[in-house]
Amino acid sequence: MRFRLCLSPFLLAAVALGSAAFAVTTYTFAQSFPNRPIRLIVAFAPGGGSDTSARIIARKLTELVGQPVVVDNRPGAAGNIATEIAVRAQPDGHTLLWGFSAPLVVNPSLYKNLPFDTEKDLAPILLLASSQYMLVVHPSVPANSVKDLIALAKSQPGQLTYASAGVGTPHHLAAELLKNRAGLDIVHVTYKGGGPASVAVMSGEVKMHFGSFASSLPHVRAKRLKALALTGPRRSPEAPELPTMQEVGFAGFDVRSWFGVLAPDGTPNAIVTRLNREFLKILAMADVREALKKIGLDVSGSTPQEFAAHIKAEKAVWAKVIKDAGIKPE
Repeated sequence: MRFRLCLSPFLLAAVALGSAAFAVTTYTFAQSFPNRPIRLIVAFAPGGGSDTSARIIARKLTELVGQPVVVDNRPGAAGNIATEIAVRAQPDGHTLLWGFSAPLVVNPSLYKNLPFDTEKDLAPILLLASSQYMLVVHPSVPANSVKDLIALAKSQPGQLTYASAGVGTPHHLAAELLKNRAGLDIVHVTYKGGGPASVAVMSGEVKMHFGSFASSLPHVRAKRLKALALTGPRRSPEAPELPTMQEVGFAGFDVRSWFGVLAPDGTPNAIVTRLNREFLKILAMADVREALKKIGLDVSGSTPQEFAAHIKAEKAVWAKVIKDAGIKPE
């Protein structure tokens, strides 16, 4: 026996009226947004490059929306603390996450039982900017190209050391990707941050390192480090002589730190769209582009949908690298 659900014309009209009222309410809410200060959660302590870039953007957003945008620094647990705070916030656009690549696409494969899902519990707004890394070695290392370095490492299995800023950091994963793709036996040495890792290579304590482009370039120019390649998809105008890892034979090798803005899942689409529009205006400002360039960031910009696809694709890449290398959190 089949039953048919019959709705009276009055009930259908009520449902339609309710849907229309909801749409009007959402639109009105978006139009009045923001009606109080916006909190921008940053997973790093004040003073670093991540915090600096967030404050550059926050000042401009304050001017555009007419409400203070307050940077809330919540460092710790490899970015998981900041992410969880953002996930649990009211989804009304007044709490945003200054999303960093590692917590969003690496940590889900590195840490078990995270109390959030970075794809399901956050609403991407846009990809803001990215920064590539530079493969550097101590000047005494007898290698002037990536090919030379690979040959050297294969001639001395288990002898060549590389520094990183910690397990699961981009410095570490870039080296593991090279190790995996080239079939190398090289030894990981961890330090408490990218700065100490770079110092270790300059002193000769460790032989190689994937350092941040902005911090490594001055040392390369001063001959304290020797640069072999970049990890992004294209050469940098700041160092046009350096090839990319893709150019030297590693197709698809693309390791960059990036920043984006996300909101808690459930944030109205109208507000996500409004914020996307405001952030794109900021990225188009010449003074902002110059300020970000000075700290080693390349301006990106995207739609919310493009940013969501980017997160999904990168999670898959690093899940494989972490699994293949057997990487575990410290």
